[in-house]
Amino acid sequence: MTKSKFITDKLTKLFEQGLISYKDLNNEILNILKSKKDEIILKLELPTKEEFDILKKRVENLEREKSLKNKKQSKKLKR
Repeated sequence: MTKSKFITDKLTKLFEQGLISYKDLNNEILNILKSKKDEIILKLELPTKEEFDILKKRVENLEREKSLKNKKQSKKLKR
């Protein structure tokens, strides 16, 4: 309840000052949402795209190595 009251107070202040037009309001809301998104991403400590790609390649390499080891072991067992 207090969060919604905080938001409405901020919006009414902006309207009272007469500084808001439709575009300004739209830009302000987008900026607020972007900053909140960035805060959430920082809290979650999500990797960047580059880091994710590197980790993905590492996992693929490990899977290949594992499958090769499994094939070698299965050949040894067959003999």
